[in-house]
Amino acid sequence: MGDQKKSNGRPKLEDGKRNKIVNVRFTEAEFKSVTELEKELNITKTELIRMRVLENAEKVVLNSRELLGYLDHIGAEMGRVGNNINQLARHANLLKLQKAMHPGIILKFEELFEEYLHIQQQLEIALRKIIRLMGK
Repeated sequence: MGDQKKSNGRPKLEDGKRNKIVNVRFTEAEFKSVTELEKELNITKTELIRMRVLENAEKVVLNSRELLGYLDHIGAEMGRVGNNINQLARHANLLKLQKAMHPGIILKFEELFEEYLHIQQQLEIALRKIIRLMGK
């Protein structure tokens, strides 16, 4: 019987005991917003407030479902743009074979296509940043 180890209760906190209280008053709208965030992120109000105030305040707490919805929409739009570019290229090749292509149209297309490639590169950089931030 003497071999059993006695349990000493809850493990001690590494950073010390939390014994200080901060009272915060919210308007109905603010409280509703905090409650919605609590439900969406599946964390307590205390954890949410502590995280927002103390732990890397520059980080943004976000709704991952909403973010994935936006990213899905962006992906669909990029797919549509790609289809439009392919249709324009096919039409331009037909006009080129018929020798009906005006040189100004080619120059304008190249200008717009370079702008599209620049925007696509910026989007890729932004998506990489989002992925890195979500990983932290």
